[in-house]
Amino acid sequence: MYAHVYGIALLGLHGIAVQVELDLANGLPSFDLVGLPDSSVREAKDRVRAAVRNSGFEFPLKRITANLAPANVRKEGSGFDLCLALGILLAADTLPEHALRETAAVGELALDGTVRPVRGMLPMAFAAREQGLRTLLVPAENAQEAAVVSQLTVIPVRSLRDACLHLSGERVIAPMAPPCYGDDSASGSSDAGEALDFADIKGQHHVKRALEIAAAGGHNALLLGPPGSGKTMLAKRLPTILPPLTEEESLEVTQVYSVSGKGAHLGGLIRTRPFRTPHHTISAGGLIGGGTIPQPGEVSLAHGGVLFLDELPEFSKGALEVLRQPLEDARVTISRTQAAFTFPSRFVLVAAMNPCPCGYFGSDFKPCTCSPAQISRYRHKISGPLLDRLDLHIEVPRVKHEDLVGPVDGETSATVRQRVLLAREIQRARFPGRPFPLNAGMNPADTRDCCSLSADAAALLRDAFDLLGLSARAYERILKVARTIADLEISSEIQAHHLAEAVQYRSLDRKYWE
Repeated sequence: MYAHVYGIALLGLHGIAVQVELDLANGLPSFDLVGLPDSSVREAKDRVRAAVRNSGFEFPLKRITANLAPANVRKEGSGFDLCLALGILLAADTLPEHALRETAAVGELALDGTVRPVRGMLPMAFAAREQGLRTLLVPAENAQEAAVVSQLTVIPVRSLRDACLHLSGERVIAPMAPPCYGDDSASGSSDAGEALDFADIKGQHHVKRALEIAAAGGHNALLLGPPGSGKTMLAKRLPTILPPLTEEESLEVTQVYSVSGKGAHLGGLIRTRPFRTPHHTISAGGLIGGGTIPQPGEVSLAHGGVLFLDELPEFSKGALEVLRQPLEDARVTISRTQAAFTFPSRFVLVAAMNPCPCGYFGSDFKPCTCSPAQISRYRHKISGPLLDRLDLHIEVPRVKHEDLVGPVDGETSATVRQRVLLAREIQRARFPGRPFPLNAGMNPADTRDCCSLSADAAALLRDAFDLLGLSARAYERILKVARTIADLEISSEIQAHHLAEAVQYRSLDRKYWE
């Protein structure tokens, strides 16, 4: 007796359709899995046997061989349980012959036959559609996520018995309706960020201006100031002035969270920009991703949003140095023996740190207790190449008492976001068709073509380069930031005051690291 069904394997951010072939032969009862399964797939034998029996079906006392094709692709995870169980019942004539035609099944089985959710459902659903399959049986908790994929009928099942009754036509399960992109009820977004607003911040007007520039051009920023000056509060409000995710960006972000196992409880598309705040004890692997079967790290979970690194010098040197490739290339590539896995990592980095270990160097209200050697060691934990990749260096002073007790006079996030949206529209028109049409992503040729300087601005930049001892990368960063400032003012040419403001955001190159 022979049958075949389709399952889906997960490789990085991509799914691949797997044909699961079942052969039931006479002989001593056994259950063999071939086709490069890992230990979690091999363990499916015991789960499937118990689930079939406890669902009220007879498990065939045959010599069962299951082949997972293509055999040269490693299969991992518990998502093959459901298709294995259905394939065995199909081969044993418990299900009608046509039941699983043009159908794939994904899900983990409990011993009582309950279907449990799995990670990576969204890329699996895309793989099913690309294979030409029309129907996908998925755990009920994953159904809304899978239904995002058009031209695919998604059937939510809660147990193996429910799946069998549906396939035999005895109790048909209604397919999951595809979510509407504009419908927030189908979104995985949280309303927690809606309570945050730029208007909550009293004082710090120049810091809010710098964060507006960062949001408009996609620039990375370093906030430097004493404890309690509001660095974390400011960083948390940066997502509120970023444009909403486009549908394409939502799909990318949702796939990352789905593969990492953080998407099943959200359902549908993720609509809000991620804001990730890893603790400074995180390892390099936790930051960029890793593992035997690589998983996305924090830089990929922040894709499309903001990665906030508080107390930057407290992170290990290894963790900080691995940030250089994601910041430059907007992606992470992790190589393993069997394959190389690439995860997206396009985000705005906001880092915060104190000026010294005690936090009060240069303070006008509390003396610093650090020795010069301690201060030097603390600051030089941030390497020059990493510092060059932080476009904006922003000093965050202590908030004054009159600002705290005075009336709220700052702009709301909605007002600032409108200016950011307008500046980004200018950049999108400047770089049509690019996946990252922002000034922060300009290459050297773009910088030459798009950053035309007035005579006064050119002279100012020449003097700043010599006085500050800027690197070539810092020189380009200044031009990119100046281009964003000009875009916020809807100016086609970079003027001297645009460049002067951009230069002041690189003053830490000399002031704190000389």
